[in-house]
Amino acid sequence: MRFLIAFLGLALPLLASAADAPAKPKYEEGKHYTVLSGQPKPSKSGKIEVTELFWYGCGHCYVFEPVLHEWEKTLAEDVALVRSPAMWQQRRNPTDAMWTHARLFYTASALGQLDKLHTVFFDAMHKHNKRLVTPEEISAVVSAQGLDGAAFVKTMDSFAVNAQVTQADARQRAYRVTGTPEIVVGGYYHISAGNAGGQKEMLEIADYLIEKIRAER
Repeated sequence: MRFLIAFLGLALPLLASAADAPAKPKYEEGKHYTVLSGQPKPSKSGKIEVTELFWYGCGHCYVFEPVLHEWEKTLAEDVALVRSPAMWQQRRNPTDAMWTHARLFYTASALGQLDKLHTVFFDAMHKHNKRLVTPEEISAVVSAQGLDGAAFVKTMDSFAVNAQVTQADARQRAYRVTGTPEIVVGGYYHISAGNAGGQKEMLEIADYLIEKIRAER
């Protein structure tokens, strides 16, 4: 009996210590997501930005877009989804294709037609085998939507659009993006499909990090 009492006296503190230990997080830094080196921690105020880095020519982005669109509908008012075109030098002609496609995005946004044209540009490339690099082809695709294709092409070279493209290029460099689609939460946490385990998992991890940022405010 004395042995049992002594054993319990030793075991109970250990059990209590185990019970008090913090639960292992569902997702781990360095395994499921990474912290962006050199970037400031998420802001303590304002909306939590979730940035998708994408490219219209990316087949994975094309598959991800409707999934992301449905997920966006579930976001609370304190969260904002931001799409940012990715750009890097292509190993095929024309070498500036991704910059042209970034201009498509920001021109549609500047003209208030992004909701209408975003999916159209994806479909043009992946359903209809368009490259969307020549003014003639771009104008035709936009005109087919009942819009002024010539005016759209002219706006693509505007100061405002070029400035946004430059900002997007700087953003992706700061985030060290090397593939698409990828997600950055709060300008600080980076999620790739490879680390996450898939596109659906990317959004689950994004939800987790959104809650993490909220809890730390």
